[in-house]
Amino acid sequence: MNLWNNFWGHLGTILHHKNLVRHYCFRAGLYKQGIVHDWSKYSPVEFWAGVKNYQGGKKSPNFGEKAVKGYSSAWLHHKGRNRHHYEYWIDIALNPSEGLQGMPMPTRYVLEMFCDRVAASKNYNRENYDDTFALRYYDKNKEHYTLHKDTKELLEKLLHMLAEQGEDATFSYIRKNIDWKHSPKW
Repeated sequence: MNLWNNFWGHLGTILHHKNLVRHYCFRAGLYKQGIVHDWSKYSPVEFWAGVKNYQGGKKSPNFGEKAVKGYSSAWLHHKGRNRHHYEYWIDIALNPSEGLQGMPMPTRYVLEMFCDRVAASKNYNRENYDDTFALRYYDKNKEHYTLHKDTKELLEKLLHMLAEQGEDATFSYIRKNIDWKHSPKW
C-alpha cells in the first residue's frame, strides 16, 4: 500500500464525486446542498480511513475498512452527519416491539440522495456507466434498506425515470413537478 498514491487517489475520487453531485444538485435546483454535499469526507476520521482503505477509485473505501475491522468508522461518522443518507433517518419506533423504522425524509434530502446515487454510479463506473446503473445497484440491495414508504416511493420513481427516460427528462421532471422547498413530502 502506497499511502502517497492512496492519498491523491482518494482525494481525486472525492473531488470527482463532489463535482458530479454538485452538477446534479444544481440541475435539481438544490444549490446549497450541491455546495455543502459530503463535507464530512474531509474530517480526519473519514478522510484518513479513506486513504488507508482506498479501493483504486472502483468502490468505496468503506468496504475495505469493513473487510479489515468488521465495521467502518468512516461510514458510521458519515451517515450520522449527512441527511441525504436514509440511514440518518432510521429510528426506533414509538412501540419498541416494532423495531427500527425509516422516518420520512424531507424531499430535499431524497433528491440529494438521488443525485448522490447517480454521481456514485458514474464515479465508480466511469466509462462503463449508463443511466440504469443507479437503479440496478438499488434493486440489488433494496431488501436490506430501512426506508419510509414515501421516501422509497419517490426514490424509486426517480431511479426508474432515469433508467427509462434519461437524465434530461428526470431533472426536468424534478424541476417542474417536485416542490421540495415547502413540503417534506412530494
